[in-house]
Amino acid sequence: MQIRSYRLFHYTLPLKQPFTTHAGAIQEREGIILELQDTDGRIGYGEGVAFAVPFYTSETVASSWMLLQRSLLPFLFESQITHPTDIPGLFAGIVGNQMAKAAVEGAVWDLYAKQQNKSLASCIGGTQTKAKAGAVISLSDNLEQTIEMVHQQGFERAKLKVEKYKERQAIERVMQIDDSLSLMIDGNGMYKQADIPLLADLDSLELQMIEQPFAPGDVVLHQRLQKQMKTPICLDETVESWEDAWQALELQACRTINIKIGRVGGMTAAIRIHDLCQQAGLPVWCGGMVESGISKAHNLALASLPGFTIPGDLSGSDRHFTRDILQQPLRVEKGSIAIPDGPGIGVEVDAEYLAYVSRDIVQGG
Repeated sequence: MQIRSYRLFHYTLPLKQPFTTHAGAIQEREGIILELQDTDGRIGYGEGVAFAVPFYTSETVASSWMLLQRSLLPFLFESQITHPTDIPGLFAGIVGNQMAKAAVEGAVWDLYAKQQNKSLASCIGGTQTKAKAGAVISLSDNLEQTIEMVHQQGFERAKLKVEKYKERQAIERVMQIDDSLSLMIDGNGMYKQADIPLLADLDSLELQMIEQPFAPGDVVLHQRLQKQMKTPICLDETVESWEDAWQALELQACRTINIKIGRVGGMTAAIRIHDLCQQAGLPVWCGGMVESGISKAHNLALASLPGFTIPGDLSGSDRHFTRDILQQPLRVEKGSIAIPDGPGIGVEVDAEYLAYVSRDIVQGG
């Protein structure tokens, strides 16, 4: 693969309304877009999905921005890359920083697929043409309005962000509005060992799942809770690599995994985790990071793999942003989003608007 140059965009997109979890609220989405151009002028896009502050993982926009310029991109341009799966080995000497690594690998995958004149989904072995979509209800959302939106767009499930000790009230309120809605809750790691009885008591509500109740390193606590509940436990922040997923499955600490490309270090690792779970008989789903349409398009390609049978955090481009950086927004129709079948990630980036919403742009090669 002949890569000639790159451009990095530090963008800020205002949200329609704050996105709130127990860890706090964000009013706007900062992120990083990486653009790689080959010698024939083709462009591949990747996205760094770290947040401005380290409430989800230890990475931030600032740390990713620095690492991309100082280490990852110099490594890329000093090396001979023949396939996107070369990227994990290229960056093996750098500990962590999964989201920065995933930004580079994502751009390489998009560029590679465009060079092959194939969709990214077909390049990774995708078999599905649509991805089941799920909505996320943040703590600052208006429940009635959000559930109405869920019905209008046909979302197949809703994920509810909850506050500790107020989860049952929140769940029951949603059920009062619509008792037919397939519902899960997201703990975002806020619970402790002493809260196991509290969580186990939610079994009677027959939730679709409980996502990441304990901190990322607490695999044993997830195992103990799963043994006490019929409700599936889903791991999110715990799984940052194939090795993490393997250990969780060996310990029977969950019954499903939320696979996020950025969190696990790139598409290659995400595919390996999907394959591992499929071999073990565990269904998986694709998580979201309140990211731009570029990352959503990568997520849709991943969700084309056969093991993604649970609706993911795959809302349309207009869910959180008044205007996304795509020329044509991705939309939910009858509960699903069509997986783009054009070359690469299959979407056209609005380059003028991306430059407009970017506070900093650097280039090199």
